[in-house]
Amino acid sequence: MTGQQGNVFKEIVARKKELAGKVLILCHHYQHEDVFQFADLTGDSLKLARQAAESGEYPYIIFCGVHFMAESADILTGADQAVILPDLQAGCPMADMATAEEVAAAWDELASVCAGQAVIPVTYVNSSARIKAFVGNRGGSVCTSSNAERVLAWALKKGEKVFFFPDEHLGRNSSKALGFADDEIVVWQRGKKLGGNSVQQLRQARTILWNGYCHVHQEFLVGQIHDWRRQIPGIKIIVHPECPWEVVSEADMSGSTERIIAAVQESAVGASWAIGTEANLVNRLQRQHPDKTIRLLAQTPCTCGTMSRITPANLLWVLDNLAQKKVVNQISVDAKIAAGARLALDRMLEI
Repeated sequence: MTGQQGNVFKEIVARKKELAGKVLILCHHYQHEDVFQFADLTGDSLKLARQAAESGEYPYIIFCGVHFMAESADILTGADQAVILPDLQAGCPMADMATAEEVAAAWDELASVCAGQAVIPVTYVNSSARIKAFVGNRGGSVCTSSNAERVLAWALKKGEKVFFFPDEHLGRNSSKALGFADDEIVVWQRGKKLGGNSVQQLRQARTILWNGYCHVHQEFLVGQIHDWRRQIPGIKIIVHPECPWEVVSEADMSGSTERIIAAVQESAVGASWAIGTEANLVNRLQRQHPDKTIRLLAQTPCTCGTMSRITPANLLWVLDNLAQKKVVNQISVDAKIAAGARLALDRMLEI
């Protein structure tokens, strides 16, 4: 720790004490430890948004995550609460791969060739508020990495097929877990007529997957799993379901960030793990469980560059402004969009 960094840390602690009872700091599991250490609550994106909504009394909520997470928090919290993102450039490349305009155009194209077949839209929580509103206003639901299979099963009771976005891999892994055959799953390729599919393929499909992805989870490969098993006999491999199907099917387990954390916590002393998810979480698990052998599945650091835009310096900048009664970088979702998005979120909670 440099002297300057130490001063920033001390100032954050002082500001937090000064603003006690007024400010709630949320940190996603993928945040670097320099920021994570100041969290009042930690978790995955939807868990944090729900905790913020349940906290009630805090007028200011600082979300150390990315833009879509702060949007979800704003949708679920009260009108008298301000949700703040310390760096407005902290976005999500996967979420940006599905814009509301692109999805609406694809939806109309799909409807033109699947007449008579009910299509239910499902969006991963890693999506913009506008996408969530699009889904909510058309009878669909949000899903998370932990409940995607349940949401898909629910949707297929309502209709003949599901249009799933923006993450192709979570959609495929969830569809395969439900027993879908390969020819029942097709990929809608952005920018291509009918998503690059024939009319017959689209009518036959049960799940139509938007071709979005998380660049971090694309870094994990089947060969890495084989290498670790050769190096450490008996090692357990757990990966996030945003990884490609080939990786998920070769791993011992897959699950959300919360599931990965629980699996490591519940394992016996001396257990060996190779984990396929963002490196900050894996590094934190190594520090928390020195009695276990924990490795990142890939040989090179796999970090979320946009999540890393949240730094102690801009966290302190937000706190300094709040101490002067100035709200900066507030994330406010339009009321009409928020209403539609809330429909999709509430459906998921009901499921």
